[in-house]
Amino acid sequence: MLFCKPLRSKLRYKPNRVIGRKLSFTEFEKAEYISVKDWNEVIGTTNYFFQIPYLKLIEQCSNVSLRCRYVLVYKNLKPCGIVYFQLTDFKANTFGQLLESEIQEVQSKRLKLFEKYLQSKEEEDVLFRMLTCGNNLISGEYGFLKNNRIKDEEFYKVLCTIIKTISSEEDLRGKISAVLIKDFYKPIKTIEKSTAFKGQSFSVEPNLVLEFPEGLKTIEEFILLFSKKYRNRAKSILKLRQEFEMKLLTASEIEKHQNEIYKLYENVYNRAKFKLLKLPKNYFFESKVIFEDKFLFKAFFNSGKLVGFSTWFEINKDALETHYIGLDYEVNENLNLYQNILYDYVDAGIKAGVKAINFGRTAAEIKTTIGAKPKDLICYIQPQNTLSKILVSPFIEFLKPKQWIPRNPFKEEQD
Repeated sequence: MLFCKPLRSKLRYKPNRVIGRKLSFTEFEKAEYISVKDWNEVIGTTNYFFQIPYLKLIEQCSNVSLRCRYVLVYKNLKPCGIVYFQLTDFKANTFGQLLESEIQEVQSKRLKLFEKYLQSKEEEDVLFRMLTCGNNLISGEYGFLKNNRIKDEEFYKVLCTIIKTISSEEDLRGKISAVLIKDFYKPIKTIEKSTAFKGQSFSVEPNLVLEFPEGLKTIEEFILLFSKKYRNRAKSILKLRQEFEMKLLTASEIEKHQNEIYKLYENVYNRAKFKLLKLPKNYFFESKVIFEDKFLFKAFFNSGKLVGFSTWFEINKDALETHYIGLDYEVNENLNLYQNILYDYVDAGIKAGVKAINFGRTAAEIKTTIGAKPKDLICYIQPQNTLSKILVSPFIEFLKPKQWIPRNPFKEEQD
């Protein structure tokens, strides 16, 4: 039994499909089919997470059925925008994990039926198919981009029309499915008022951002800004740095340690409450090849053994973007490996001269102990029918920020 029918191939990839007097769009099924010249004309040279080689790498993510869709928007036949989609199939066992803690709290006869289904032998069947405008691997606004050929409001209207068209052609309408647009730091009124996309907004776990005061030269200067309690705590953590040999790895070194690296990554992935996308084994090696000096991979060795790693992007002087980490949790328990990784990010950010570090949205409380502050993120979701609403409700509750206590390590004058 399948709640969602398999996707059908459709002849919808013809160029310049008209959506207005001056506007048209072209959809691509694979990154390799994209018109590189037109795509790059929109993204420019600084939007690294929209670069075609990186998008090709994402297509390899394989723990769920992941398909990507790419749209070029034209005005007067000149490229003015792009839209990026990830189409994800969730199997019944995936939602079993998601609903396990929520299902008891929802008083619904229909949900009781789903509970029985989730316990059935058909847990490999596709239960829920979601079309995401955005990148599920990265926090932030990576679902679309425009240039100055089109105004914001006009583009947002076109975006909603394209989302409606693509979702319909993916044979989603009428099935257990939803469309998600992620992540925004402030509401977009045009989307909220759209008749093409009738979604509801909700908040997700905030992005944790550490903003540096001007003039910092060393991590020691940074820690001096802390109150005595947190300063002493930071010093005790940093004393343990001597237990690690830390090294930035080249692409060939990442490839050499690929099996160890992936095991450490899986340690973290397996502890995640909700497992959305699992990276392919060659993800870190390929990222280094694609981004070269913009993607940094730091290995942490203890007694000659690789016990952890951190990755980040130094795209520009505005912010350092932290990425995936890997941990040996036994070493972490004894030597505060995770917190040393966090402080090493701070050290890297100061040395790179960036204005801020984007820490992402996990482990919020511990990240505030080193000075990061939450920046709220908003998403929009549109369930497609009654049954999808039943699943979307606990899905939203799961994604909403949970209660936690923000810490302020700085002296009072820094508040």
